[in-house]
Amino acid sequence: QVHLVESGGGSVQTGGSLRLSCVASGDAVSNYCVVWYRQTPGSEREGVALADTDGYTTYPNSLKGRFAISRDNSKNTLYLQMNSLKPEDTAMYYCAAGPPCGKKTSCSGGVCYPVLPDPSRFGVWGQGTRVTVSS
Repeated sequence: QVHLVESGGGSVQTGGSLRLSCVASGDAVSNYCVVWYRQTPGSEREGVALADTDGYTTYPNSLKGRFAISRDNSKNTLYLQMNSLKPEDTAMYYCAAGPPCGKKTSCSGGVCYPVLPDPSRFGVWGQGTRVTVSS
């Protein structure tokens, strides 16, 4: 079974950037759909980026343009590049791996947006890395 370890968190000021890493071992991470989630105390985990086995990537509309997920299969690692960080990005960030996710969207009023999987879908999680953005 794949094992995940996140790193790269830290403290930055508003407008700064961080790159988080999710290093996999035990299996090729390319075999898995990987989702980055974040969580603040008292809140549910929120999906922020997805990379599926077929190369498909997606983000919540609110984060498009600021967050980018990428894979380096030679290093068995996924990255989350976060730019133009805001205080509301402060959270624990986790990566999770599972079977292929497929593309899911929700449409309302003629506008469609991607839906990231519910965290309960994933059985493999890293320990998390903390991101703090100060104003």
